[in-house]
Amino acid sequence: MALWQGKSRRKPTGGRLVSSRGKRRFEIGREKQYTKLGVQSLKQYRTTGGHVKVGVLVAQYANVVDKKANTVKKTKILNVTHNPADPNYVQRNIMNRGATIVTELGDAIVTSRPGQDGAVNAVLVQ
Repeated sequence: MALWQGKSRRKPTGGRLVSSRGKRRFEIGREKQYTKLGVQSLKQYRTTGGHVKVGVLVAQYANVVDKKANTVKKTKILNVTHNPADPNYVQRNIMNRGATIVTELGDAIVTSRPGQDGAVNAVLVQ
């Protein structure tokens, strides 16, 4: 089922709002595809103008920034320990922006949006 991101049919007061036109294709959103932990898997989405957006469905590695050493290393993701978006995401190993992950270098916080950016970028927690 498509998600519609158009204008509401109700006014802020609760009254009915009569629309002067119908729904448009560009107002349709896409279903949420959560980034999980496992063997790397990407998905391409067509966007407006024929451009392509790459989303990560399953991630195995993260680009981790070490601010003390001023370096970036590609490290393996071991586990998801905290996710402020939803506590249930931790049990399902779902990563999104703000999630705390355990890597081979230590704990890191995800700074990118894996479902939108096509990569998992993180910063080490000191």
